[in-house]
Amino acid sequence: MPRFVKRIWPPSAWRIMCLGYQLGTSWLAGSLPNRCLLCHQSIPIPETGICIVCLQSGLYHGPICLGCGKSMQIEVDYCGECQKRQPRKVVAPCSYHQGLGAWVGAIKYQGQLAALPVLCRALVARIKLLELQGLITLPQAIVPVPLHPKRLQQRGFNQAWLIAHELSQLLQLPLVSEGLTRQQDTRPQAGLSGAQRRRNLHDAFMLADDFAFQRIALVDDVVTTGTTVSEIARLFEARYVHVQVWCLARAEAPGLLDDVDAV
Repeated sequence: MPRFVKRIWPPSAWRIMCLGYQLGTSWLAGSLPNRCLLCHQSIPIPETGICIVCLQSGLYHGPICLGCGKSMQIEVDYCGECQKRQPRKVVAPCSYHQGLGAWVGAIKYQGQLAALPVLCRALVARIKLLELQGLITLPQAIVPVPLHPKRLQQRGFNQAWLIAHELSQLLQLPLVSEGLTRQQDTRPQAGLSGAQRRRNLHDAFMLADDFAFQRIALVDDVVTTGTTVSEIARLFEARYVHVQVWCLARAEAPGLLDDVDAV
């Protein structure tokens, strides 16, 4: 709105106009079809993005190793192989390969944010369940994986920050986006081998000296090979900061989600 409009309108009229604008946009949003992105069936307001049926069909339905993402028969933190090396814990509500991954990818590549709130709530439900079972401990703060300023300007948003902000609101945990920066504008990780990913991200991030927390959750949209979060986590762990990883979906290695009863 041009500045001169505010100068010639009295304050009471300005407030009425703003209220009318808010009511109008709310009415318009409520009058538009509210349909599931997957099955296109109507979703009762205020829910948006993905209906409960499609959401439940895409979520994990059994115990998952927090190290590698393998299906397990009992709810423990690690499978037998991961018990030996105790890797960093990765918490996700679903597999990237089982129905919901396309909409996680659409957040970053298409700016399609309709599914973000419902996927964040699914992640929060998973976090609370694992905490109740004693498999994880809630962090003191939530830290999003940063974008390089040039990439942020090109894309217009950082999907990891949007997810972290939603989780911060839902869990009432502080969101800390200062202190961790991306100092190199690296090439995209998609399509690179594991070795290429590691070389691509070497020394790409920097952590400020005055970081004040001892337990954090590092947030990203998807974890595939884990190269990005591992590169960042090493910076924190060198300062004796405990790191767990939260994401909307995990792209685990092929075969790890096979039905354990069929093996």
